Amino acid sequence: MGAVRAWPAYLGLSCRELLARAEALRELASPCRLCPRGCGVRRAQGERGACRAGLSPWVASFGPHFGEERVLVGHGGSGTIFFSGCNLHCAFCQNYEISQLGQGREIPLEELAAWMLKLQEIGCENVNLVTPTHQAPQIVGAIALAREAGLRLPIVWNCGGYESVEALRLLSGIVDIYMPDFKYGDSQAAARYSDAPGYFEAAQVALREMHRQVGDLEIRDGVARRGLLVRHLVLPGGLAKTEEVLRFLAEEISRETFINIMAQYYPTYRAWEYPELSRRITREEYRHALELARRLGLSRAGPH
Repeated sequence: MGAVRAWPAYLGLSCRELLARAEALRELASPCRLCPRGCGVRRAQGERGACRAGLSPWVASFGPHFGEERVLVGHGGSGTIFFSGCNLHCAFCQNYEISQLGQGREIPLEELAAWMLKLQEIGCENVNLVTPTHQAPQIVGAIALAREAGLRLPIVWNCGGYESVEALRLLSGIVDIYMPDFKYGDSQAAARYSDAPGYFEAAQVALREMHRQVGDLEIRDGVARRGLLVRHLVLPGGLAKTEEVLRFLAEEISRETFINIMAQYYPTYRAWEYPELSRRITREEYRHALELARRLGLSRAGPH
């Protein structure tokens, strides 16, 4: 008989271990290797790289969100914390004021922990960390403090899919639900539209590690508890290479992968600089994406 698995996962770790993980992630941040960009800036000396983050939590807002996937929203809403900056530079980012223009403020670690506890107090189903990759050390440090103060909500790592496996391994046993955007099935498109060299290759390695840690998405009473939840935004003209994304998930991850195939693309931010991005997708383009998922045997893919 196997050992009982802690839930939320971080309850299986001591505060000392969580702080040790935060310190190991901090070491990855200076020189910075927190994401595949590997820009090497020394945050400990005040340098800021492509994401423009330092070593303090840099956040824009927090609160219950009822527009996320139904399995995250439940009854109390998904407890989102929006982090400022991003390790991707998507020309069509719908949250560009936060991710690209730097809206937000730096706060003490204790305040970030207090936000997590407030989300629990108001009845949220989880702590949903939006764009967390470049602030992993701060986040894990805050989880350690919040855990000691009574945090018991599962952690959702809501990221862009451009992740360092070295950093992901330090999140093992801390994150309950990995929710990456799997943006592109082609690295040339990723470099052009998101300034993310080697995106497709990096995302494949990262998703394998995420799935190794948490497995397929587990849902209880209509609410996600643990596992991998993938988002894929369909782009006009097949620019996201949706078939390559879905084929990788079906053949290399699991045909039980829970995938939200999203139709809500609209031109915003700098999308107008690219004529091919300057329109919404058609109904036929979205239907084609759903049909691809069906043909590949992805039974949990669709609008969620």
